[in-house]
Amino acid sequence: MKWTAAARYAEVPVDENWDSIADWYAALVRDGSPMHTFSRDILLSVLPLTLTGAVVLDIGCGEGLITRAVAARGAAALGVDPTSALIEHAQAAERAQPIGAIYRQDDGSTLSSVGNATIDWVTAALSLNNIPDLDSAIESIKRVLKPEGRIAFTVPHPCFNAPRGGSVTINGSPRRLIGDYFAEGFWRLNEPQSVRRAGNYHRTIATYVNTLMNHGFALDVLAEPAPDDRVRATNPHRIGLPPFLLVRAAVTA
Repeated sequence: MKWTAAARYAEVPVDENWDSIADWYAALVRDGSPMHTFSRDILLSVLPLTLTGAVVLDIGCGEGLITRAVAARGAAALGVDPTSALIEHAQAAERAQPIGAIYRQDDGSTLSSVGNATIDWVTAALSLNNIPDLDSAIESIKRVLKPEGRIAFTVPHPCFNAPRGGSVTINGSPRRLIGDYFAEGFWRLNEPQSVRRAGNYHRTIATYVNTLMNHGFALDVLAEPAPDDRVRATNPHRIGLPPFLLVRAAVTA
């Protein structure tokens, strides 16, 4: 068996953050990033087809991809994000093509602008992994949800997006190189075209699931969707692996 490293991931002290990459990120998503489109589609697959009458809070809304999608299904949609530059992009999109989505700056770990028991659904697409304090975030989500409210979220699959991972070529075939799965905490990449150059927080699957259960949530969906054709074409090392973990959970206590 022959293998060669195709890419290397490393922790590097680069001076990047979500404000500095906001313009690049908004353009990436709006140009139809296959990974972000796939994350959106699988998240929408576990939401009701019709959300008329429902209040949906989209945490870490970025430039508004998911917020617009749930608004299109009839929801009263509120997107929050701590990054002012991304909120400006989302608001600009709403002005250009009004759909009724509302955006405001807020911290996902506190949700200080959102009232208690006012939300039917919380969505979080590739955003809980950007919040430093997951426990506080889930506690805040529980606070704002109505009784029997639900959360649906995606995160980069923890098994295949761990620190110090990468990709390799084995016998001419690209494959994912597994990183340090148990190394929970903040990390970033030295890849100039990667979202992770701004850094995010790696957590195990058990940490996500146990944190939900500790705050009175019951899982009703835990899925690892296979990548679609566009993801496979643009990320051949992911052909045999799920790029994201998909979770839906309901308030029970």
